[in-house]
Amino acid sequence: MCVPGTRGGARGEAGRRSVYDKKMRRIILITGGARSGKSVYAEKLALELADNPVYLATARIWDDEFRERVRRHQQRRGPQWTNIEEEKELSRHDLSGRTVLVDCLTLWSTNFFFDLEGDTDKALEALRAEFDRFTAQDATFILVTNEIGMGGTSDNEVQRKFTDLQGWMNQYAASRADEVVLMVSGIPVKIK
Repeated sequence: MCVPGTRGGARGEAGRRSVYDKKMRRIILITGGARSGKSVYAEKLALELADNPVYLATARIWDDEFRERVRRHQQRRGPQWTNIEEEKELSRHDLSGRTVLVDCLTLWSTNFFFDLEGDTDKALEALRAEFDRFTAQDATFILVTNEIGMGGTSDNEVQRKFTDLQGWMNQYAASRADEVVLMVSGIPVKIK
């Protein structure tokens, strides 16, 4: 058996390089409307790709109803998951070599949007920079997001601004993704 950093072995130098130098950086974006099956699909995919995936939760708990939603998500996951809660600075976690499910980019964007007082330009700049730092790691990233702009135009200015921000961030993430999946009524539709 070849051991990294030693000479010889059944596979020789070429075999060792193909096994030990293989990059795993991959970005999979899963998008769709509310209750379209995004999170369930993403969790199943993560478990297909890794025995011990990372669940990176970005939510802030705003009220009791939302706390209950988070509890239901947590109950669905088993002990094989490594759970991390991080509202904004995803890149501060070294997840190299891991399969990471980020749920979700929409809540993550919300945190930047409100912390930057609704300034969409500043929020988008900060989101893009943090996204690039985080996804520069050699890991497999499964990113869940919402297509909130598929409905009608809101009469609320704050909601319109956030819808713009989220749409731009989704476009940015999709442009960097290796794969994009749109969930429609629990059915995955490959977009990219």
